[in-house]
Amino acid sequence: MAKRTDDVNHTEVPGPAGLPRMLTLDQVQEVLNVKSSLVYSLVRSGELPAGQFGGRGIWRVRESDLVAYIDAAFAKTAERIAAGQIPEDHVPSED
Repeated sequence: MAKRTDDVNHTEVPGPAGLPRMLTLDQVQEVLNVKSSLVYSLVRSGELPAGQFGGRGIWRVRESDLVAYIDAAFAKTAERIAAGQIPEDHVPSED
């Protein structure tokens, strides 16, 4: 049986020795489909945890932290919709 896209996207593939998979900021940008300036802002603010490695300061985000950020964004949006903070005309409808 083939895996659904959701199953594949939420499956964390561990790195070597069982360590979490690490993503570059470019990969995070691609996953979120946003501008790089937003990714850098999320990292600078601490909203998206990231670590700097090596002498050249290479930034990495744990895949699990990115998934947690995405899940929190969806939950926050649902709360705002339920509270009427997002106008009806700004919520996509199922046509």
